[in-house]
Amino acid sequence: MSEKPSEEESSAPEIPDDVWEQFARDTERDIRGSAPKEPSARARLVTERLRQQEARGERPEGWRTGPRGHATDGRAARRRRLWAGVGVVGALVVTVVAIKPSLLPGDPFGAGTPRAGASPLPAETAAPTAPPAAADTATPTLDEPFAGSPARGWADGAAGIVPPKATAVAGLSKERVELALQQTRKLLVHANLDPKTLRGEHPGAALAVLDPKQPELLDDLNRSLRTPGEKDDPLRMFSRFDPADVELVGDVVKTRGRMTFEEGDQGGVAVHADYTFVYPLVRTDGSVEVTRTIVRRVLEVELLDPDRYRTTPGRLNVLRHDVNSGNSACGVYDGYLHPRFDTSDPTGEPATGPTTDPYDRSEDLDANPDACGSVSRV
Repeated sequence: MSEKPSEEESSAPEIPDDVWEQFARDTERDIRGSAPKEPSARARLVTERLRQQEARGERPEGWRTGPRGHATDGRAARRRRLWAGVGVVGALVVTVVAIKPSLLPGDPFGAGTPRAGASPLPAETAAPTAPPAAADTATPTLDEPFAGSPARGWADGAAGIVPPKATAVAGLSKERVELALQQTRKLLVHANLDPKTLRGEHPGAALAVLDPKQPELLDDLNRSLRTPGEKDDPLRMFSRFDPADVELVGDVVKTRGRMTFEEGDQGGVAVHADYTFVYPLVRTDGSVEVTRTIVRRVLEVELLDPDRYRTTPGRLNVLRHDVNSGNSACGVYDGYLHPRFDTSDPTGEPATGPTTDPYDRSEDLDANPDACGSVSRV
């Protein structure tokens, strides 16, 4: 091995440079010394003399330990100890490489290379101008729940919600902007990615980000959670699935979108968020068929100045929260998303609206569609 793993790449003990250099010199010398050579004439004479002495029962002095009565200088013993030490460290290095072959230069075994399509795309910094390209036609499975989906290259969960760098704007401090961005991110995470929320439990962490002094908002949301219906639908703010019906495949939800900020109409920090979440799902009846539900949310919030308004410091006021849900039953208002599976009879009302691409984020979200439509892909 001509290159030792770096400190960042390996958990093996660090080996001093002089030890490695000695290791390399000894290896090269011993390899040269072990190469087969044609014995010289003197060597042939010595060999013949030793053979004759052995035949006469005579034992020569030990040439590895020095003549009898002579002291040894111990260099051979020190070398053996050094090689033993290097051997132990080398074994550790080999063990680490066996566990993680990508530590070897060039990753010769390919173990460190992510699967095709699994590497996340760069964070989105501008609105897309077209739908994402068609993915392969692979069928999603329990092992590959995002196979055949353009979301396969999206970030995992909260890693896909990346606020822009905060800067001061219109007299609002950088710290104020940063607080608004982080609170918006927290709301998106707890409303769409929190396992408790997804299982249909009370989304207390998401509600805690909202200003309780905003007229009617929390009352409306809590009523929708208690008694969901067409006019009081918690899905307008939260992603929820009936745990008696479906469950997530694994623990990854794919996420993509962007966040921007500016001075709000009320003089606070206004944040605009546009994100799509892709949920891989399987029925809880033991079926292995995997489908996906795609939820796109547009959220506009404002962090008001408590010196100018009756507001709770650090809490968000919601100005807009719109949603489009792809692959969920039409006309069902029980507070849960209900994905359709190819091997099951569809639930809910027939889709009468247009067919749309749920992955297309290049168009503005239609907050009031005329009718529930169908999706061109999941």
